[in-house]
Amino acid sequence: MKDAVQPDVIVIGAGVVGLSAAIAAQARGLSVTVLDREGPAAGASAGNAGAFAFTDILPLASPGILKKAPKWLLDPLGPLSVPPAYAAQIAPWMFRFWRACSASRVAHSTTAQTAMMDLSKAELEPFLAETGTLPMLRKEGNLQVYESEAELKASLPGWTARAEHGIEFRHMGAAEMAEIQPGLASRFTHGTFTPGWYSIADPKLYTLALADHFRAKGGVIERAEVTALKPIEGGVELTADGKTRRAEQVVLSAGAFSHQVARTLGERIPLETERGYNTTLPQDAFDLRTQVTFGGHGFVVTRLSTGIRVGGAVELGGLKLPPNFRRSEAMLKKAQAFLPGFKSEGGVQWMGFRPSLPDSLPAIGRARATGRVVYAFGHGHLGLTQSAGTARLVADLLTGRRPAIDISSFSPQRF
Repeated sequence: MKDAVQPDVIVIGAGVVGLSAAIAAQARGLSVTVLDREGPAAGASAGNAGAFAFTDILPLASPGILKKAPKWLLDPLGPLSVPPAYAAQIAPWMFRFWRACSASRVAHSTTAQTAMMDLSKAELEPFLAETGTLPMLRKEGNLQVYESEAELKASLPGWTARAEHGIEFRHMGAAEMAEIQPGLASRFTHGTFTPGWYSIADPKLYTLALADHFRAKGGVIERAEVTALKPIEGGVELTADGKTRRAEQVVLSAGAFSHQVARTLGERIPLETERGYNTTLPQDAFDLRTQVTFGGHGFVVTRLSTGIRVGGAVELGGLKLPPNFRRSEAMLKKAQAFLPGFKSEGGVQWMGFRPSLPDSLPAIGRARATGRVVYAFGHGHLGLTQSAGTARLVADLLTGRRPAIDISSFSPQRF
């Protein structure tokens, strides 16, 4: 083991992906330090919907989203929006997103995503058991609801793709939906229940528990903003808060800020920011039995140990624009209409940055400039879902093992 001054590995980012990778590297006998600009669970790992969405194998970039996008974009508070002040800046990313929507690319992304989901699901429970967080796991499923038979039929190609990959689900009418989740508005006439959809009691508490486990095993977490990386003989030099540090290897897992650090190694990775919004309400806001997805409106309602969370939607607005909490309020009003009796008082609003690449796949692999830097970012909506699988792959790369699955589709250089 190396001393604390120069650890074997420095992980940049103390979100759920970074901490999971740090724990996996630690379990392989490596000394690990984690650096984060704000500390553990300060970003998207704190405010997500808490789902391990292993059945969510279809990329956001798809022909279906292209059909819906024009209608959604006309509504500034709808499921998908681009603030006018950011439209020109995001245009190159949107062009790449459009290209990723071709049938052949969607098929490729779906196959790669499925392999990643299978690995992540296989790794999850052993990882939770090792970190003492298994009691936080819930297996309550997910109910996707539709407002007409036509809306259900429009979703069938996606369900067919899931069926081809062995994912269990069942379509149902209003009466069967009511048995799973009482209290839905009568406008929802059809639904699809996915029993293999897991969740965590609370994503922030889970991520903080990972930080505690990592420290208890001898890991170090420090608050520092890394702004540059430089290959040196036998390792990597980092610039953090104006000071330099060294490590034999580095894992870059800084969420939506990762591309800024990668740029100092000469790589321009098209990472963008899906700004997600939610409101977390008291436990008695509604008698929620399963996570409910209102896909036509771009949001979900989730039961956490700390309350009821209403959130989702996609705002492609970058890192600098101020939050538009009218988006949270719009989802809350819809939740009231869709779940009669829903109590909307006493909520806490949140906005966070989801790091997203145009083809909906993460960047996992070595930097072009040096094999001693491993990238692990860009998971979009699926950071929590794919955290254990990503940790396994990162640990394999750090220790020179063959990765558990083919990671060529996740190459950071694929763009």
